[in-house]
Amino acid sequence: MPVRPSQKIDVFPAVAKGVLTSLFVSAKLALRRRIFEETIVDFAAREIEERQMILCCGEALIDMVPVKGVNGQDAFAPLSGGAIFNTAIALGRLEVPVQLLSGVSNDLFGTQLAAELQSSNVGTDLLVRSKRPTTLAFVKLTNGQAQYTFYDENSAGRMMVSEDLPDIGTDVSALYFGGISLCAEPAASAYEGLAIEAAERAVLMIDPNIRPSFIEDETAYRARLDRMLAAADIVKVSDEDLDWIIPTDVSFEDKVEQLHQNGADIVIITKGGDGASAYMRGQPVVNVAVPKVTVVDTVGAGDTFNAGFLAQLHTLGCLNKEALRKVTGVEIEKALSYAARVAGVTVSRAGANPPTLAELS
Repeated sequence: MPVRPSQKIDVFPAVAKGVLTSLFVSAKLALRRRIFEETIVDFAAREIEERQMILCCGEALIDMVPVKGVNGQDAFAPLSGGAIFNTAIALGRLEVPVQLLSGVSNDLFGTQLAAELQSSNVGTDLLVRSKRPTTLAFVKLTNGQAQYTFYDENSAGRMMVSEDLPDIGTDVSALYFGGISLCAEPAASAYEGLAIEAAERAVLMIDPNIRPSFIEDETAYRARLDRMLAAADIVKVSDEDLDWIIPTDVSFEDKVEQLHQNGADIVIITKGGDGASAYMRGQPVVNVAVPKVTVVDTVGAGDTFNAGFLAQLHTLGCLNKEALRKVTGVEIEKALSYAARVAGVTVSRAGANPPTLAELS
């Protein structure tokens, strides 16, 4: 009997329809399961990343920068600064989870420091607040190079002791130390104790940023620095710092090797306009050039470089003990190049004014 056009032909019997329905439901459930699992993995990854905070430990002070007053007379502008403070600010602006641990006054300048940290996405929960005054650093600029005269006696930063230190928690994956905070007691010993204890479970980076004029007891300072460098995973020094740390008449390469033998896995040497180099155990030297920019001044250049290096290691997932032991030359080159790029922006404008992540995109 012929089929009329208006008639529907049931191609699949009821059994086939049931099979197809079952397959469709199974596929739909599998898709939902996969989406759920990927969401859980993504959430876990973000949670781990959020726990990987960088803790900058050291000075926060006021740079008294020379300016011209309204009538042309010499004057000073109070700008927030300090080597460790600058690095924390740069990390915050690069949108990396970061906190600052430092002795900070409750005075007018201390309030200024805390406000600037917060405005740059730097956590302030670990600040040790007190009624002592804020350290002042009077800046003299000569051909764009900064020289400092410090007023630090009985300051909030200098007088911090080990008993004042807060519990840093378990979400810190890396700690960064350096600057004048490692020179003056009693804070220097407090920072040393924290570094040695934390180095067992977190990455430790040190940039001594040596200022010989600020060192009161050279013998004690050298001994403290030797102990901290031995505990460090990453040591960053300028070529001048390296000669001060190891004043013996040996080659540059031998001095780097001595830092390796003392404990450092990665030694970074910065050479101003000649770029930077990273030395790793058993791997070729990694060299990067600095971008060509018009230099306004070098205030905060090294501090911003350190922030860029740590920020890129964080982005690459290398800023933990296990990952850092497996880091490759390619990854270190990426971190150095990013650090040089970030520092290049800082030196192209006045003062320690590191870029935001948006400015680099």
